[in-house]
Amino acid sequence: MNWFKKLFKTNAISENSEEMSKKYLIVGLGNIGAEYVNTRHNIGFKIVDYVASKQGVSFETAKLGAVTEFNIKGRKIILLKPNTYMNLSGKAVQYWMQKENIAKENVLVITDDLNLAFGTIRIKAKGTDGGHNGLKNIQLILNTSDYPRFRFGISDEFKKGQQVDYVLGEWNAIEKEKLPERFEVAKQIVESFALAGLNETMNSFNGK
Repeated sequence: MNWFKKLFKTNAISENSEEMSKKYLIVGLGNIGAEYVNTRHNIGFKIVDYVASKQGVSFETAKLGAVTEFNIKGRKIILLKPNTYMNLSGKAVQYWMQKENIAKENVLVITDDLNLAFGTIRIKAKGTDGGHNGLKNIQLILNTSDYPRFRFGISDEFKKGQQVDYVLGEWNAIEKEKLPERFEVAKQIVESFALAGLNETMNSFNGK
């Protein structure tokens, strides 16, 4: 390979890396279907819906999910709601990562978490699935647990044997009253993730 081809290849890799660094995939986990719309398990869907509404963009049905996008200060943010049902979320995540050429470091998966008090936020660079079927499938398909995730606490206020009913149940009156403020914080997290990076976002929002 002569010097010109080497230079061309180096420039192409550099441009590709720069393009990847400016694109972000924000995945809200949930289940499709009217019966799931307002359930605790669908908080990921609700958060990306809120972000989309504030940006004035609408979701469109695409392969393996509903998708929309917007730009903010030179960054392209793609919002994804997988239509594969929770247990197969990884298939949609992998497809859109490959289609849009997005590195796993620029993927943020939003999910519910029983181990956190209602509304508590926990952002991490990697971790276990914590028993969450959506995260479990993403880890299986991507063959790694090394990707950013944003856990939204739904608490564990249920009696023994009623976990499924609780997770797939709707928010109580007090939670519904507090959700709008939590959605606004979640929107700020998504924007911070793209503009300030993961570490700064974790420092600014974890525990809030």
